[in-house]
Amino acid sequence: MSVMGSTPSLTSDSDHQTIQAARYSLSWRTGSRDLVTSPYFELTDAEGARWMRICALSSVHSRAARDESMGLEPPQVRTEADALVVTVRSRSSAWDDRVLELRCTPDAVEVTLEARGGGALTDVTILGGDGILPTGASGTFRSGFEAQSLYVPSPTEPVAFVRPVWSAASLGVVGDADPGRLNGVFSPPPLALAFGRDPATDPFSPGPGPWLAMWLRAPVEELGFTTMRFDPVDGGGLLRLAYEGHTAVDGLWRSPTVVIQPVESPAQALHDYRDDLVLAGHAPALAPAVEPWWLEPIFCGWGAQVARTGKNGWAPDLCRQEIYDDFLHTLAAASLDPGTVVIDDRWQAHYATAEPDTEAWPDLRGWIDARHAEGRKVLLWFKAWDPAGLPPEECVTDAVGRPIAADPGSPAYLARLDAIVERLLSAEGLDADGFKVDFTQRAPSGTMLRSGADSDGVWGVAALHRLVARIHSAAKRIKPDALVITHTVHPSFGGVTDMIRTNDVLEHDVSGRPVSVAAQLRARYEIVAAVMPGYPVDTDQWPMPNREEWLDYAQTQAGLGVPALYYLEQVREDEPIDLEHLSLIGRTWDEYRKRLR
Repeated sequence: MSVMGSTPSLTSDSDHQTIQAARYSLSWRTGSRDLVTSPYFELTDAEGARWMRICALSSVHSRAARDESMGLEPPQVRTEADALVVTVRSRSSAWDDRVLELRCTPDAVEVTLEARGGGALTDVTILGGDGILPTGASGTFRSGFEAQSLYVPSPTEPVAFVRPVWSAASLGVVGDADPGRLNGVFSPPPLALAFGRDPATDPFSPGPGPWLAMWLRAPVEELGFTTMRFDPVDGGGLLRLAYEGHTAVDGLWRSPTVVIQPVESPAQALHDYRDDLVLAGHAPALAPAVEPWWLEPIFCGWGAQVARTGKNGWAPDLCRQEIYDDFLHTLAAASLDPGTVVIDDRWQAHYATAEPDTEAWPDLRGWIDARHAEGRKVLLWFKAWDPAGLPPEECVTDAVGRPIAADPGSPAYLARLDAIVERLLSAEGLDADGFKVDFTQRAPSGTMLRSGADSDGVWGVAALHRLVARIHSAAKRIKPDALVITHTVHPSFGGVTDMIRTNDVLEHDVSGRPVSVAAQLRARYEIVAAVMPGYPVDTDQWPMPNREEWLDYAQTQAGLGVPALYYLEQVREDEPIDLEHLSLIGRTWDEYRKRLR
């Protein structure tokens, strides 16, 4: 984080009060056009150029009532040891008391919302909300941004790490490949954004500084929402946290803190965000000790399965023992020696119970033993959230009782998960060496969904953390050197993962032009390195648009993380892979391994 200066100062004139810090100032009107009438704080940089008009309205909606501000009280200022704190109390249609707090430290403005009363939270909006002003204006109000570009540290389709500021962004644990939902590739991603003054020119290149960073600070157990959304409309924007009716409040509730801080670049924003969570005790300060075998090149069978199926096949059907034996023969013929083999989707008879499909894998334990005899490790692909094979009482269900997802709030499910991990990793079971945990973006989402009868109702990011933490702790208890790979690119998940996977690459930019897969990998790696420094990176390799880009991607992998090979026989039907191409892969692995020594 940046070096802290002295405590900000408060000054007043005939129509303003201003809090002045070294790198920003925060001011609001007094007199006839005061904040009660025009509910905006002016946030400017050190030179007086405006960054934001921070809206003092907010909303904490619940199942019982929409939350509208029916009036604001004048701001109150108190002094703390290292900050000035501005509070604005609202008269709420849904809560006994609601207070917006802006804590002005030497480096940042920290915005927190507090509500007192009872209700089950649905949407919470900060930096804007629903209300009625003394002027008669009513509806939804938003903060104003003096910015032209928005940096979003999460892969999306279309590819747009840098986008126009009035483009929405969704960061969370819900997504898939359907339109408007391909934003869960990192799940969760860093819950952070950055705003720049120059227009966005391409998906990867932030303009020059300064930038304004914005991130959420809270213990991961309190992240009970599925998504954090930047919700812009016509020159204004707010943050929307989707709690979906699954967080019950009885008494006092405080929101996650929105930290707003000037920075020189989006990269600094991510570093400062991670450091802030570490300082607050919400993320581990150190990466895990890395076992040498974790860094060995990986062969994952998924891409080769898909390539064999063609356009009309179903790739999970080709996760079979005899087919993986074919893959190993191809690797051996090319003198490729992966240290780790991932058995991908789907070796299980049922996803949730994770018992081997004995028709496809008649001797999975023997197959794993054979890989161990070769000096290799074996990871099993694990599909998070899937309820297939679970009793309904261990699941999140829909309105008619159908299982939608495994429920990490269910003690019975967590006990089952412990037993599954033991069966898969222990010497008495399959003796596998860890997991590639996938589909973390399939968190249950919806106000009509219901947790199991014995569940504590954990939801959203917090529920995913509990799920991954249980897999990780059980794996380490059974095999201390077990490897758990996830695509949870959030600092608070640092204690429950060993390696971060960059996950599936995407296709086009906002103009519909193809985007380099190697450029996508570099952008993702930079995000992971900033928010989870020291963690090994599984560079993935799926999907590749053509053979040329596949080879470019393969050469890029070795300089950024652990190389992963997905393709063996062809990339597309008209682009076979021959020994010459696999030899190039071998040379990149050789160079990579030299750097490990």
